[in-house]
Amino acid sequence: MWNPLAPAKDPWPIALALEQEARRHGVFLHLPAHGRGRAWAGDRLRHQLPWKLDLPELPALGGPLVSDGAIAASQQRLANCVGAERSWYGVNGASGLLQAALLGAVPPGGRVLLPRNHHRSLLHGCLLGNLEPIFYAPPFDQASGLAQPLPAQWLGQLLNQVGPIALLVLVSPTYQGFAADLTALVAIAHGKGIAVLVDEAHGAHFSFASNLPTAAVAAGADLVVQSLHKALGGLAQTAALHLQGRRVQLEQLERALLWLQTSSTSALLLLSAEQAVARSSSAPGRCQLQVCLKQAGDLAAALQREGVPLLQNQDPLRLIFHSALWGLSGIAADEWLMARGIVAECPEALTLTFCLGLAPVAPLSRPLRRGLRQLKRLQGSALPLRPLQAPPFPAVAQLQLPLAEAWRLASINLPLAEAEGRIAAETICPYPPGIALLLPGERLDRARIDWLQQQLLLWGGQIADTVKVLA
Repeated sequence: MWNPLAPAKDPWPIALALEQEARRHGVFLHLPAHGRGRAWAGDRLRHQLPWKLDLPELPALGGPLVSDGAIAASQQRLANCVGAERSWYGVNGASGLLQAALLGAVPPGGRVLLPRNHHRSLLHGCLLGNLEPIFYAPPFDQASGLAQPLPAQWLGQLLNQVGPIALLVLVSPTYQGFAADLTALVAIAHGKGIAVLVDEAHGAHFSFASNLPTAAVAAGADLVVQSLHKALGGLAQTAALHLQGRRVQLEQLERALLWLQTSSTSALLLLSAEQAVARSSSAPGRCQLQVCLKQAGDLAAALQREGVPLLQNQDPLRLIFHSALWGLSGIAADEWLMARGIVAECPEALTLTFCLGLAPVAPLSRPLRRGLRQLKRLQGSALPLRPLQAPPFPAVAQLQLPLAEAWRLASINLPLAEAEGRIAAETICPYPPGIALLLPGERLDRARIDWLQQQLLLWGGQIADTVKVLA
């Protein structure tokens, strides 16, 4: 088994510092309360590695916002690996770093252009920073029910229509592995003097393979947030934020990070973040990624030969099963497969996404193919599900009421059918994928209500038949 603390020719700083601390003898009168595992005396877990490495911000370690120490050195090495000027680890997931990026890049009251398929954490960031979100609708594929990448030719029109903004947010790749032409999109925004934040939560591995789409940093984005546990094998909650250029002030960004990141950063999570990057950027790690990509391509080809409908995307490590063609929602297909030990990642109205990750793909191939063959026989000649009605979103939309007011004013619950003309006071957001169907401050017109009622039928128990509206 790979050990991040095993001797290496070129050890990364956090791993080296923690290895030295784990071997240190002394009287330790610091937090955490387990006292480097001594509190577990007599328990068989006491001698396990995590307890010895769960350390506070000792001088040799430092912290994500401290200029000296192993963590600072590791973050600079991370920046060098991906081509950024500065990088920070985060242990509150990509969500926390997306919010810090918003607050660091946009002054209070500033206008931010967000895609409708943004992750809900970005909306929460606008609330925290008293920012004005404006929403653009990306292309929507009715056959699959999935948002598509924003075409570069759309962006200029959107920016002309929306007026002055402080920041453009792009999501690439999406949960399902659809990637945009970031180089073209960033160039258009920069041509108008607009900074760009890319939510690259699902694409950290793009930096380490030339046969994957261009990574956001390489495409010139000013700010990039990556989820290391989604794409590079770090522990859950680990993420990274990258900065380049002069459109975002370093001091403002670090202040926002100070506000939104814990002051008791887990050394274990930081070690996991560092080693995920260390492994991915090494020659063995790059080779491992290529093997996984090859095996993923082979698996997709085998499934398609057996009649399994897969959607085309730009990330081979995300397989999108178009379950609607077999007469099943992705949610129903997920429930059936899970009962047989096959656990997918993202069930949606008409699709089910499998995330293959960096573990060997070959051992997964046989049980997945067998399960899908059984499901196909069970469905027999079932009719395909109908395409979805496109959401009634205008190309560019603003909230009818400021987000902070809609979130905090008194509200009541109404049946959805009775809410026409009212202002929404809550988010309706199935999770996964965490994409909002309704936002606080939006007006519920008849087209929106009809569309939401269709969504109720598709998402099962994930959406209530009532909605919270302003009193």
